[in-house]
Amino acid sequence: MIAEELAKRLREISIAEFFEKNKHILGYSNPARSLVTCVKEAVENSLDACEEAGILPDIMVRISKLDKSIYRIIVEDNGPGIVRNQIPKIFGKLLYGSRFHAIKQTRGQQGLGISSAVLYAQLTTGKPAVIISKTSPKEKACRMEIMIDTKRNEPEIVSEVSIDWHRPHGTRIELEVVGSYVKERRQSVYEYLRQTSIVNPHARITFIEPDGSIHEFARVSNELPKIPKEIKPHPHGIELGTLISMLKTTKATNLKKFLKEEFVRVGDRIADEIIAKAGFIGREHPQSLSREQALRLLESFKEVQLLPPPTDCLSPIGSDLIMRSLMKEFNAEFVYAITRKPKVYSGHPFLVEVGIAYGGNIKSDRVEILRFANKIPLLYQQGGCALTKAVESVNWKAYGLQQNKNELPNAPAVILIHLASTNIPYTSESKEAVAGIPEIVDEVRLALQEVGRKLKEYLDRKQRLQKKRRKEEVLLRIIPLLAKKVCEVLEREEIDAERIVARIMGKVHFERLVDGDLVKLRISNYSKAKRSFRIYEMCEGEVKADAKIIRSSAHSTIVWNLELMPGEEITIEYRCTKVINKKPIVEGLDEDIVSGAEISFIT
Repeated sequence: MIAEELAKRLREISIAEFFEKNKHILGYSNPARSLVTCVKEAVENSLDACEEAGILPDIMVRISKLDKSIYRIIVEDNGPGIVRNQIPKIFGKLLYGSRFHAIKQTRGQQGLGISSAVLYAQLTTGKPAVIISKTSPKEKACRMEIMIDTKRNEPEIVSEVSIDWHRPHGTRIELEVVGSYVKERRQSVYEYLRQTSIVNPHARITFIEPDGSIHEFARVSNELPKIPKEIKPHPHGIELGTLISMLKTTKATNLKKFLKEEFVRVGDRIADEIIAKAGFIGREHPQSLSREQALRLLESFKEVQLLPPPTDCLSPIGSDLIMRSLMKEFNAEFVYAITRKPKVYSGHPFLVEVGIAYGGNIKSDRVEILRFANKIPLLYQQGGCALTKAVESVNWKAYGLQQNKNELPNAPAVILIHLASTNIPYTSESKEAVAGIPEIVDEVRLALQEVGRKLKEYLDRKQRLQKKRRKEEVLLRIIPLLAKKVCEVLEREEIDAERIVARIMGKVHFERLVDGDLVKLRISNYSKAKRSFRIYEMCEGEVKADAKIIRSSAHSTIVWNLELMPGEEITIEYRCTKVINKKPIVEGLDEDIVSGAEISFIT
């Protein structure tokens, strides 16, 4: 019979066999992208291992070209290393990991990442992955060659040996893959590592390209990020099938204990309210509940007011570190960042961080978007990502930028968006775009509008200052001529034209008068605000002053700390053989309100 013949063909396939034929699902869709994905999976494993062990990451990535389309990838870290018996399973078994059931912010979760890279190397070159791991300076390192038995989804150890290794502890993986190395593109290994360094400011990453070029992504912070804590499921984020499974596997002896022990934000009062609304008494054994009873329990969850889940399961980058990273990378003229308060969607905590950098070394006329999810750069599928759609939906014209409707704005700027959550709603297993969850999109829009307002304030101030400078330039051309002619007519000594301009423009004016070894500094506050600042004068020879004097073998520096009210004028005196600096040096005032002095930052 036909049915019997068809039945004979049916057989079970392993997850490794499935991804062997569908590797594009995991991001191995073309040679260039596959190379990036292999590096990405290894680097993220290194970052996770270092952070969990409380070690500042020091990661080396090296790519070497072996043949026309074959590359060797080496990723080495200073993490805690991996114990010998776990090496084969971590690198040679798909869906093996420790984070799938943990509800907290993590880079990876399914246990597919690094083992999928090993599988890709095996499929394309037939070569095993070479892993070196060392857990203690007192022990030798374990060097293991691993392949994957795709029929059984089990690791195969090709060889194993103990070796000497220069690192006191850490892990190194070496893969040979078919790939394509590209430079100066958004989707490249260099761009992935650059963006990774921006949102992981505590990491130092060294990258060696196939041509031998070395790139050092320096560490911005020596402070490790907060380690997120694992939390229990929230009743508002649970589904019926999951609830039934929890009821069957719980160790709780009655329904009330089950609710209190298996869920977060459920105490005695909330548990009693849920039980009453579901029509139970609370002493029922969880494993005895039918599907219909579990559905009643699930419906009662929705009727009870619950606090949102705790947010210590998240680990934000922080607005200060985002600004420092953006400034280091782009040397922008304006940088601002915010971290929004955590919110919840479907019982999952999440938070949004947004940073913006404008001008400076940013030369592009179109805004560049840097998208991140749980500190992972999203390089692909930008157009299909909800984070991009949120940027396009903001009216950037209201914030001083040019923009066509529902498009990215045109400006020399970079917008960074980081989404942190216990459950990132990716659009696919390759984890390259975020789905359009309304709560997330709304939070991203609010964060973008907030940084947009700060950018608008800066651009308005910049425009006012430019207008003020143009006016000042005109005055500086005209006033001296007028002053000279007036003094000639009145037969009086020439007056200080710069002082007149400072008064008109509302500045703090500094004037130095020298008479032999006596020096007078006259400071006039023509602005409308109280000004606090510090003045430095560098002198040679004998120095006398009613102020702090810092002496060295070459010269002496006099330091005054002053505070002037609006309209106030003071004169300070000191004696010295010779003043070295041409004008008084001022610290603590903006350059646009200073006249007759030089701005400097002296430490």
